[in-house]
Amino acid sequence: MIKSGIKVFAPASVANVACGYDMLGFALEHPGDEIIGKLNDKSNGLTITKITGDNKKLSYDLQNNTAGFAALKLLEYLGEEKRGIEIEIHKKMPFGSGMGSSAASAAAGVMIINELLGKPLSKRELLPFAVLGEQIADGAYHADNVAPSLFGGMILIRDNASLDVHRLFVPKGLYAVVIYPHIKILTKDARAILSENITLKQHIAQSGNLGGLILGLFNSDIELIKRSLQDVIIEPQRAQLIPHFYEIKALALELGALGCSISGAGPSIFALCSNSLIAENISEGVKNLLMKHKIENNIYVSSINQEGAILL
Repeated sequence: MIKSGIKVFAPASVANVACGYDMLGFALEHPGDEIIGKLNDKSNGLTITKITGDNKKLSYDLQNNTAGFAALKLLEYLGEEKRGIEIEIHKKMPFGSGMGSSAASAAAGVMIINELLGKPLSKRELLPFAVLGEQIADGAYHADNVAPSLFGGMILIRDNASLDVHRLFVPKGLYAVVIYPHIKILTKDARAILSENITLKQHIAQSGNLGGLILGLFNSDIELIKRSLQDVIIEPQRAQLIPHFYEIKALALELGALGCSISGAGPSIFALCSNSLIAENISEGVKNLLMKHKIENNIYVSSINQEGAILL
């Protein structure tokens, strides 16, 4: 364990939020990743000294580690790539879950460097480097997990290429239930099955839902949020990858969810709720359903995390 260092935390996130594929995401209170770091004048450059919680899946090579690569790119930008820095990465969330595991690591990676060097950059200025780190995992340059993990809140990415991101107002009391069934779906595979073509009817419906969701959030219009949390493009294509998806969704809606869809690339499923009681009831109901189907799972109940990555 690194002594006399500092620790940062970056949370899991839900991307797409039904109708906002690659454009919307929100942060959870838990789970998340932690990185511990310290300056070491006796070493030359950045070094990953320890990784836990990864079942030995992650590389210590900076070029092949999301946190390490993001941190390295930031150091190069600051002209500090020769600065002696040691970091430990503690994975405290599942891999390949559709909850932004690689994004949380990347966000924590840039956060720890910025803190160690006295905060030369704002969180917004850190975003490009975190996105570069997360790109290591799935090859795509997009911020719908990284931006919420770094900034907190509900984030709209108007354009991924230019990282034109905006924080949306979130009404008080909103809770999310995130159901993670223990099955494996790789992001690249979930992207590969998507059709590049959609109909004009689908485009109109999805655009209306996205606009309605943003307006519903801004006006705290729960009924408009409920009507808008529908995905007519991505969910129908990816649902086949998740056993019992529509059964889980039907139960969540029956128990009072405002909407229920796939979290990121899956297999996690999220349900957005107007209060914590509904969220707890959905959590219990879905857990019983998955037990009946003998599917191991983790279920997380969380308010919308408004802080994102933080110094612990």
